[in-house]
Order: sequence, then structure tokens, then C-alpha cells
Amino acid sequence: MLLAFCISTTEAQQLKSLSGANSPNDDTNPVWIGNNTLFFTRAFHPKNTGGKTDPGDIWMTKKDQNGTWTEATHRPDLSSAGYDLVLGLEDVLTLLVLRIENNSKTIQQYSKFGQEWNFLRMVNLPGLNEFEGLISGRVAHGGKLLFLAGKKPGGYGNEDIYLSEKTGVIDWSSPVNLGMVINGSAQEMGPYFDPESNLLFYSSSSHLGATGKDILIAKKMGEAWDTWSKPEKWEQISTKGSEASITFLSKEEVVWTSTQNSDGYADLMTFSQPVPLVIPSDFQVPAAQPSGGLVKATPAIQSKPESSVQAISSPAPKQVPLKSESSVTDEAEIPVSWLVMDGKLKIEVPFSLVWQKGNQTISLPSESKISDLEKAGVTSAKISSKGYFPSVLPLSDLMRKGKTVVLLTKAEAGSSVILKDVNFKVGTAELEGEVTQNTLKEIADFLLNQPNLVVRINGHTDNLGDPTLSKELSLQRATAVRNYLVSNGVNFEKLRISGWGGSKPIASNATEAGRAKNRRVELVVEN
Repeated sequence: MLLAFCISTTEAQQLKSLSGANSPNDDTNPVWIGNNTLFFTRAFHPKNTGGKTDPGDIWMTKKDQNGTWTEATHRPDLSSAGYDLVLGLEDVLTLLVLRIENNSKTIQQYSKFGQEWNFLRMVNLPGLNEFEGLISGRVAHGGKLLFLAGKKPGGYGNEDIYLSEKTGVIDWSSPVNLGMVINGSAQEMGPYFDPESNLLFYSSSSHLGATGKDILIAKKMGEAWDTWSKPEKWEQISTKGSEASITFLSKEEVVWTSTQNSDGYADLMTFSQPVPLVIPSDFQVPAAQPSGGLVKATPAIQSKPESSVQAISSPAPKQVPLKSESSVTDEAEIPVSWLVMDGKLKIEVPFSLVWQKGNQTISLPSESKISDLEKAGVTSAKISSKGYFPSVLPLSDLMRKGKTVVLLTKAEAGSSVILKDVNFKVGTAELEGEVTQNTLKEIADFLLNQPNLVVRINGHTDNLGDPTLSKELSLQRATAVRNYLVSNGVNFEKLRISGWGGSKPIASNATEAGRAKNRRVELVVEN
């Protein structure tokens, strides 16, 4: 009876593409994050950050009340000129994004602010750059397990599926190969693991009778991560094309990618009408583990770097289970370390650091322990690099474990910075607070060292209140900033002003958090 649900024989299960979400290019890796929102990666689109040569940017589509998928929109807040792929949610406010740029692979945390996602920090995942070429992957629900698929020395075929476990706020264990039951001699990619059912959905071209890549399902049968049932083909959604990257919207609705009707380019697919999902339930333990293969035998957490895969003679030993987060012991406090990067190019830049107590400078090493900084009364760190706008970080933003990541904005035509710590008394253009004055003093010192720069000061408000009055207030606030900079020696002729009121929001005005983000002063380099 289950065969009666097969797509090829039942009109009710006709497939459809997510019309507004697809393009003539590759549209891959759908990730459902709730709130009717689906992220995916679109390759070589002219609106990508890097234009037509950009191998993948993050795009978004939403499902409206009628079940219609809206036209896809580009998400520049999550994208770069390199390859960008959403891995999923660690928690409701934290999104993981995989990025490959300038031959460097990183995983980055983004934090939700209103309707926008803001870069938070990079995570530490040892061995990530051992992967060759592109990577696919997904965070399992709960945010503790990360499944990655890619080609790595010592694997079984082309791409294999690996697992990493979260061990700290930004720390993940070295990827562990899932073993020979899951990984074959060809390609495995697009993993999706459901911790509730212990089912792993993934795309494979290694199994007998493969037509392109099909979706296989395997069940975790024991404590170790190499103990799996025999993978079963998910007949309901497998076609003569290649399928990959399952994402569940609910227990009854699923989206995936398929090349069935797109001349080799992947489209996002679903059923034209909701249908019962026919998922295999009779999972069998393989009769015997294949012999002569390679099995990952090193534990997930190591005190010293070791090769990621070891050759093992048959029969293969049982894999060491990953350690749980609770088993990781607290380490002694370590000094703060830094990763200072060009915010656009994502490359490291040389920098200098000054510790500050209010507007006073405190002489301490750049890599000091936070406890020592607190004892000395340090309130912030000023990060500077030649040709870049300085950045001032409050002590609370520094990482106690791992590197503190700082993205600097280069002072070049077209670049802009938001003066986050410049505040005004409510409803007025009067500058408020010592932090505001310290921030503007830092900007004045920087501009004095860049005498050829021409900068426009843009004032913005939220959309509440009378538009005419809001525009006037935003211009007055831009004027107040210019007057302060001039009083500290900056050439008046190098400073221009504009007031935009609430006409150029950068976040939703539906929430107070979004409105607070829209009330801002921004510097734009014009020359």
C-alpha cells in the first residue's frame, strides 16, 4: 500500500517548485527557521554581493497565509563575495552561517536584532579548513550537533558526512566521519538529522541503483555515531534527477532541492498539495560492517592535534562516542586574544590596542585576562588600524574563551560606519553622555589624521511622528555632530550633512528594538 503514494503514479503528489523562490541559477540548501521564513543559497546571480561570479549568497522567501511562497529577496546582511550557506539556528536568536572566501572556510554566528541579522563572532571548529571545495551541512534541532558534508583526506569517496559537537559558547569538536554504513564510494551531501526520531536524511549517489543523487534515510541504532541502520531510499521524493538538502517545515511538510525539471540546475521543490509523508519505518541493522575501510577513531575532543582519519584493519573498531557538553571541564582563565579583520574583505589587518577607563588610557598588555582588566577599572578597548575607522568595544563584548573578532571599516569612498554610541536627549539634537563625547573625540582624532577625507554625516530617525519634523530633527542632529567635530579641530569644509528622517530604515519599525536601530547617525566617506 505504501507504494501507492509514489510520486510517479499519484497525481495528488505532483511536485511543484517554490515559484518565487527559484531562478535560472542554482538554488540550493533550503533551511526553514520558523516564522514562515526559508533561507537558501543562490549561485551566480547578478544581485549577489560579488555579482555574477559570486558562487553563493543567502536569499530568503516567506510563505504567506495562503500558502504561497513570496518572491525571493537577497540578504546582504548574511552574504559576502564568497560562498555563503546557512547552517541553521543554534537557538531562536543565533544563526550559524558557513562562509568560504579567499580559500578560507569559517563558521560565523549571527545574532537577530528585530528583523535583521548582525554578525556576532566566528566560532572555533578545528579541522574545518581540511575540507576541500564546497561544504554542505546543517545544525540539528537543539543547536548541539552540526553535520557537515565535504571532501576530506582519508574519506571513503568524494564527499562524506561528518559530525561535530558543540563544546562551548563558540567551540565545536573536530569533525568525525560517520562511518562506512552512511558514507560510500561516491557522493554524500546535504545532511539533515532529527534528534527526536534519530533519523538522518541525506543525499547520496553511492547506493545500488542510484539515479543521480537520491534522498536516503538511516536511523542511529546505538550510542556511538558510527552505528546506523541500513540506509533506505526515500521513494516518495526521489526522481530521475538529483535530490538533496531536505528541510522540514513541520511533520507533514517538507522542502528539498531537485534537478528534475531544470536542465541540471537545482530548484527548491515541495508537493503541490499537502500529502502524508511516507517515511520508511522498518530499519535494519547491517549484517556486517564492510571491511577494509577507513574509520575515524580519534575522540571528538583532543589535547593534541592528530590526523583526522586513521587506517584501520578489518574488523573496524567501535567509534568513540562524542563527549557531551556537560563532560567538558572548565579551563583556567586565559588572556583575551584578538582577530582583527577588514570588514569587507574578511582578511586580517595589523592593529594597535589601547585600554580605556572612561576617557583615560590604562597601560596593560593587549592580551590581558578579563579579571585583571576588571580590577584595573578598564571599561573598553580601542582597536585602531591605519586607514580604518577605529572601533571601541566595551569590556562586556570581549570573549573569555576564543578570539574576540573585530571587523573594521576602511576609510575609502563609499564606505560607511554607524556611530552606535552617539546619543541625544530624547526629542532633541543635544548630545548626551560622556560615552557620546568620547566616541566623537575618537572620530575627530581619526579624521585629523586623514585630512583629505570628505565625510557626509547622515542623521536618521524612526518613522514615528510627523515626517517633516523627523527630517528636521535628523538634520539638526547631524549638525550637532559636525559642530562637535569642528570644535575638536576637524576642517569644516570636509564635513557635509544630511537629514533623512525615517525614510531610510535599516530595521523593522514594528518593534522598539528596530526603531532604536533606525535612530542613528552615520558617517559616509564621499572622497
